[in-house]
Amino acid sequence: MLYATELMGASAYDDQSNYVGRVREFFIEPAEQPNRVSHFLISRGRFQPLVARYDQIAKVAPGRIDLSVSERALNAYQPNEAWLAVQKDLLDQQIIDVFGRKVVRVNDVDIHEELGHDHIVLKLSAVDVGARGAMRRLLKGVVPAAALRPMVEKIPPRMIPWEFVDLIETDPARRVKLKISLDRLAKLHPADIADIVEELAPAEREAVFETLDEEVAAETLEELDPKMQVSVLSALDSERAADIVEEMDPDAAADVLGDMPPETTEEILTEMEPEERAEVAELMSFEEDTAAGRMTTDYMALKAGAKVADAIEMLRNFEGGIESVSTIYIIGEREKLLGQVPLAKIVLATPETPLMLLSTGHMSTIHPGADEKEVAELFDKYNLLTLPVIDDEGVLTGVITADDVINMLRKKM
Repeated sequence: MLYATELMGASAYDDQSNYVGRVREFFIEPAEQPNRVSHFLISRGRFQPLVARYDQIAKVAPGRIDLSVSERALNAYQPNEAWLAVQKDLLDQQIIDVFGRKVVRVNDVDIHEELGHDHIVLKLSAVDVGARGAMRRLLKGVVPAAALRPMVEKIPPRMIPWEFVDLIETDPARRVKLKISLDRLAKLHPADIADIVEELAPAEREAVFETLDEEVAAETLEELDPKMQVSVLSALDSERAADIVEEMDPDAAADVLGDMPPETTEEILTEMEPEERAEVAELMSFEEDTAAGRMTTDYMALKAGAKVADAIEMLRNFEGGIESVSTIYIIGEREKLLGQVPLAKIVLATPETPLMLLSTGHMSTIHPGADEKEVAELFDKYNLLTLPVIDDEGVLTGVITADDVINMLRKKM
């Protein structure tokens, strides 16, 4: 096993043991071989930097590289955008540790050696994100190489296998991230993804939201700090931002769009589907610190003659947030609220049972213009999961959920 820090600055010799120079960088070509070291950049004083291909390497050891060809066989170095520079593009960069649910820094890279036909092949096997790699770099040149290895190997390793690492381009700088375009990151809880996103630079946050599924991206966005929500959405093109906003709970979507510059909000609303746009635009018209400003229009309601079977069918097709499924509301003419049925009662009842028979006796409601303090007091007093918002005529206009209250209280902390 070799380490990137042992190859950086290593002396290079040709097939006649003539000194060629020192290794200043080495590269991989992800499009060709995702982990094979493809080229070494070798320089000496004022001479033109040279590049040695992987098939021109005869032997490698810590601090030394032996070539299988003469110096004259090496080509002059020319920058190539298809190459990933291990030191420049990988060392010291932040990557997402999916399993640890956090952002970590690359301290070193493990490299293993394989035997080719008439040369050796070096392949990146893992990135070191722990103290072992940090100490190896810190003590290089201070402690003799022979003593450094056994010293740092006493430190427990913290490695991420290279197969979990993939390139994500961010403009203007390239960065290396774990595979966030597939299922590993997306399988985390949105709150965990949000914690990771908050540790990244703005361009890297954008890269995450460009690759996540719209539904996961929406749930993650709702977990972010409001200022960061605005920052992330503003960085995305309006079509992509609209796709994500459409998947958010309407009240959360209204909150974030209400915090954005009017012209940006208008661009996103224009890209949204008419039904979702109208729903969010209506919520944006309410004052944020009122019950109406905290409610969502994603709730389940059925007419007075509905039965348990109808409620179960609605549950199967409901696309709103999980927070809204704890209660089904019963409405009469002109959407007036008549009653509410807890989900537990529906589960236990027969399909033919009328919903009105299951409606609870006491029903807490709140006026759209009520302030946040009254909302919080009702939730606390009656241990509510949801709170219906009704106007002066008793019409159900929306529902406040427990998570809305938690978010409201968090903003005041």
